[in-house]
Amino acid sequence: MSAFVCLSALGAAGCSPQSDAAREAPAGGGSNAVGGTANNTQTGGGGAGNTGVGGSMAGGSSQAGFAGSGSSASGGGGGMGELRGPTPASNGANFPFPQNRQTERCHYPNYRNSDVLAAYQRWKADNVTSAGAGNHLRVQRPKEPGLQPNSTVSEGIGYGLILAVYMNDQPLFDELWKYEQMWLGKSGLMDWYISSNGSDRLGSGAASDADEDMAWALLMADRQWGGSGSLSDTYSNIAKHQINLVYDNEIYQSKLVKPGDTWGDWSSVNASYFAPSYYRAFAQATGNAGWNQVIQTVYDTLANLLNAGNGNASNGLVPAWSTSDGVPNPHVWGDSSAPTNYQYDSCRTPFRIGLDFCFNGEARAQAYVAKTSQFFAGIGALHIVDGYQLDGTPQPQNSSGQSAAFVGPAAVGAMSDASYQALLQGGYDAVATQKLLVGGEYYDESWTVLSLLMLTGNFVDYTTQTPL
Repeated sequence: MSAFVCLSALGAAGCSPQSDAAREAPAGGGSNAVGGTANNTQTGGGGAGNTGVGGSMAGGSSQAGFAGSGSSASGGGGGMGELRGPTPASNGANFPFPQNRQTERCHYPNYRNSDVLAAYQRWKADNVTSAGAGNHLRVQRPKEPGLQPNSTVSEGIGYGLILAVYMNDQPLFDELWKYEQMWLGKSGLMDWYISSNGSDRLGSGAASDADEDMAWALLMADRQWGGSGSLSDTYSNIAKHQINLVYDNEIYQSKLVKPGDTWGDWSSVNASYFAPSYYRAFAQATGNAGWNQVIQTVYDTLANLLNAGNGNASNGLVPAWSTSDGVPNPHVWGDSSAPTNYQYDSCRTPFRIGLDFCFNGEARAQAYVAKTSQFFAGIGALHIVDGYQLDGTPQPQNSSGQSAAFVGPAAVGAMSDASYQALLQGGYDAVATQKLLVGGEYYDESWTVLSLLMLTGNFVDYTTQTPL
């Protein structure tokens, strides 16, 4: 049984690594953003129906459904008048938004699908542009300190592809991927930092976190839409190719996730790049059992990182950069400037590890997020700052305000146990305001939508799901 209500229009169709880590105060969006009210340079194809988020740019309907079936998982009650997914397959999409596929092992806040829609609308209006994109689309970083204004990093393309596939925005997905293909490095993976005018590589070499996010999104696109869309090959073939490139170029000694394709070993670990739930799907898609050893190394390394010497044995606060033995390492960039506290990279770790418990029931993942959840529950969602020393002493990068990149993943970690419901609900409510932007417009708006998707059961491993 299903029921449908209209969605608000989203105005859219269907190596210097330290620079990318710099996150400062939010800045205004560019005037070329596609979608929403900031759209001065619209692009995109016409035609019907694969864009479940509405908007005249893509053609087709500007409506999508909130299906009215429930879930047995705890939490998830909605606002008055809002109905729930899973929305049945329609118009070429197997999993139209919203899905609300809550896992029985995880817990959920009281949420509204309209919060996700509103956050996606804002993200897209502020951060997606056709300018400098070679007749395609890209995700820009408006006025980030230390970076060229409105430039693009591969991380943003990875985030954009994930958001597009879960919001059933196939035209955006395809155009972001076509942009990515314009900037391949020697390994066949995207160079990490591209100029705003689309003419220069400002940073060469790939970034592993971006590349694995892209691979995950491509796998989801195969399950969401199948076929090839407007791409030159099928989503399935492209996904497998991307997964193999990551494994061949960004996994050290078939075990450790490196920072990129051109550098990294056991002395240069960034734990926030660990995405074990992805690796299970990668192994299944490609038949490469080597990914299982990567998963083992993830959990071995996390265990090493949490120890009495670091002061983080009980709180789960991983250093931004370290050795695989758990020693914070400020020298990974060739000097002593690499951050080793819990900062704007590290804060993503509860999200990436939390997925592996919610999706796969991994006990080691639950044990890890239990530590971060206990720590942040003791602070309270409204008091989480944007930086901590490893022993839990506040070390905020900004003197006031909050960051969705910290609060959202902390809330996702809290999904693992009912005892953290106050942190879970408080984190959701705070992120849903769309005001936790002290870490920057691009980064915090991205983590607002990513977090809300997971907290509402809309960030799903489609490879394990059956469409209605």
